[in-house]
Amino acid sequence: MRRNVFSDKIALERSLEDIPMKICLFIKDFAVGKKFLPDGRPTKSGAEIHGENHALQLIKLGHRVTIFTKKKFFFTAARENLNGIDLVRLHPPIRWLEIFLRLLTRHRDIDAFYIIGTPKFAVWAILFAKMFKKPVTLALTGKAEIFSVDNWRNKIFAKCTRYIATTKEIRDGFIKSGGIAPEKISILPHGIDTNKFPKSNPARRRELKIAYGIEPARKVLLFCARVVKDKGVDTLQDVWRILHKKFPDAILFVVGGGINELLDELRKTSAELDDSIKVIGEVDAPQEFYQMADVYIFPSRHEGLPTSLLEAMASGLPAVTSDIGGCEDVIENNFNGYRVDSEDAAAFAEKISILFNDDERRKIFGERAAELIRDTCDFSIVVPKLAEIIAR
Repeated sequence: MRRNVFSDKIALERSLEDIPMKICLFIKDFAVGKKFLPDGRPTKSGAEIHGENHALQLIKLGHRVTIFTKKKFFFTAARENLNGIDLVRLHPPIRWLEIFLRLLTRHRDIDAFYIIGTPKFAVWAILFAKMFKKPVTLALTGKAEIFSVDNWRNKIFAKCTRYIATTKEIRDGFIKSGGIAPEKISILPHGIDTNKFPKSNPARRRELKIAYGIEPARKVLLFCARVVKDKGVDTLQDVWRILHKKFPDAILFVVGGGINELLDELRKTSAELDDSIKVIGEVDAPQEFYQMADVYIFPSRHEGLPTSLLEAMASGLPAVTSDIGGCEDVIENNFNGYRVDSEDAAAFAEKISILFNDDERRKIFGERAAELIRDTCDFSIVVPKLAEIIAR
């Protein structure tokens, strides 16, 4: 039976369904304005998406959520209501002062603080929470956010009440680099709404392939993530050159916005390989691509807990991923997918070939993947635990 890194018991100290909280969530940025940067990348980061999702889900549980973030543009309002979220944008260069003034006046009824990432201005919330004996939880969603106690800000970040790591690798980083006591740390995925990513089945896969002009017997490989170098797009192209020789009828779908130059490279590679790569670009709803594909590929070089991988697994897709933190938390070799070295295109191609050639293995791996994500990463599982941690 597969081990589950998200199954550590979280003691429930009180029933939060009966005690609504007023939560202040701190996050570095909250994208507004244009959807894409000049180079083609989407403006909204994964951390911002998680912050918004957590706020909305906590509100569904009956809590009140205020988000404090940076005011980056003159045209944005200093305060507004966003789908029930009280959004406050803090003015430079006096964010620290504004935080204290707001928490002493308009937002003096805050019960608990929740920080995503390590925004510099959030240290003032930690100091305020310590002064007034309120709980403060810090969550890291990416390996790059792991901090060492080497300056005054990081020393304050190391004084929170509780910590959330979305992966085992981040938990270990909290302990090793930040000197955080293990008992203060909970491993908790950021979560997804699995209802939005129903499991596919042969009939649905066939229907979608026909709709996209693909013979149902042709195999489809899916990459759904930002098209940037760190996601292993160069490795992806090398993998596909190998696979195209072995499976000339197969199709690779690339779904996601990213660097325009890299998207053009993929189109050029497709032209060299019989137009076998379909570059879709950014989409708001990738569900059809998850349901149409036979195998998911994720050759990223470093990750937190990749949302697109959780979505693919929830949809019943077996995956071949890089052997890195985050992926190792949900993919077990030869159980629900495979992990290989992020730079080893031949290894990726070998494991994908095994899955392309074995219908029963793909089915079993996909079912196991979907079960794991529904049991551990659905918002209905994650968010009540999140609320309990924040309340401590």
